[in-house]
Amino acid sequence: MLGSLDDDAQAGRGVNAGLGRGWKGKLKRHYWHFFARLYSWVGGEVDVVMTNSSWTQNHIRQLWGASRRRRRRADNDITVVFPPVAVEELEREIDVGEESEKSRHPHLLYIAQFRPEKNHQLVLTAFARFLHSQQHPSTSSSTPSTTTTTTTTPGPADPPKLILIGSVRDSDDATRVYKLRLLAHELKIKESVTFVCDASWSQILAHLRTASVGVNSMWNEHFGIGVVEYQAAGLLAVVHDSGGPRGDIVVDVDGDGNVNDDLAGGADAGADDDGGGGRRRRGGGGGGGGTGPTGFRATDAASFALAFSQALALPPQDRLAMRRRARVSAKRFGEDVFARRFERGGAREGATWNTSVGLERETERGEIEREREREIERER
Repeated sequence: MLGSLDDDAQAGRGVNAGLGRGWKGKLKRHYWHFFARLYSWVGGEVDVVMTNSSWTQNHIRQLWGASRRRRRRADNDITVVFPPVAVEELEREIDVGEESEKSRHPHLLYIAQFRPEKNHQLVLTAFARFLHSQQHPSTSSSTPSTTTTTTTTPGPADPPKLILIGSVRDSDDATRVYKLRLLAHELKIKESVTFVCDASWSQILAHLRTASVGVNSMWNEHFGIGVVEYQAAGLLAVVHDSGGPRGDIVVDVDGDGNVNDDLAGGADAGADDDGGGGRRRRGGGGGGGGTGPTGFRATDAASFALAFSQALALPPQDRLAMRRRARVSAKRFGEDVFARRFERGGAREGATWNTSVGLERETERGEIEREREREIERER
């Protein structure tokens, strides 16, 4: 994250990209480094640490690792506990099967607040590139989690559309939406783009039922609850190749939703030894459409445009299989799974957790161990 100050502002690497230049940039850099050192010192005093993704886990280990080792707190006690997602509710509300495919259209859906870091400009630019070039999938791709095909994109009878759904919190957000509308006009795609501000839950469900692709273009999204919701609703996810979506969500799985970390990267609190030297993250059961990718990943306008084309051009059988794999994979992030892992994370540190109010009490063994540590410190 500290390195983003040196990145090109056009690369889409966060709202602070390129702000490390000049005297203001130097002040910002010094402030960030000072705060990082202070943050690291505080992290060394924490007994139980849980993060919301493997990306956040690695980030915290980098920031807190040295401080925790000096205080004899191993950095491997930083546990991943994925946030709870309403997977079960979406499964009840939205069917994924051959019959439901008849109701889906070549619509690309991006559900995100209209904030700068959500990078709506990238999606609009990529969508314009996709529409104007009428790209067809190639036989190669730069994305690690893609399926290629040679079929064509949807025809004029059912043209692709981009639907942007998000909340407008204040006048700044309203101005941002206005500028995005202007950009759509300048890109000559305004007739193919729909803005839905402050949508109700029933409206969101309606779009999730009829769209084909779910988009997320935020760089280094720490987890990506919205991406999991796309998958639970049966959408084909096209996401930025970074952060939680890259490491934990849009990954290759088998028919039971199990993730092999040798392919996907990262680790989590629910990892189990697969007996073959790798680590497998358990999914939610069978019926998942075989082994393969659960979506597409991209980094810039060109690769997003290609991913849009590939997703919309999948043959019906492959498209439905990917939807089913993604839905089964999404079960790894359900509310029940969160509750179990939250309790397990506390138990690893000798604590008993109440999932509604946090730390309830320390076990006798945990308190004895801590008292012994304090005694050793006093003797020194």
